[in-house]
Amino acid sequence: MIGLALTFLVIAIVAAVLGFGGIAGTAAGIAQILFFVFLVLFIVSLIFGRRRVF
Repeated sequence: MIGLALTFLVIAIVAAVLGFGGIAGTAAGIAQILFFVFLVLFIVSLIFGRRRVF
């Protein structure tokens, strides 16, 4: 998931450098959403991963 976020971030940076503002904004928005989804899933896995059922 973090790999996808980084991929869209790189696409956004390249598109911004080349002057494609709409594509850059869309790719940056997707990267931001994917990053926050990854962050939430990571925190949830940390919380529930520590539980042990005896």
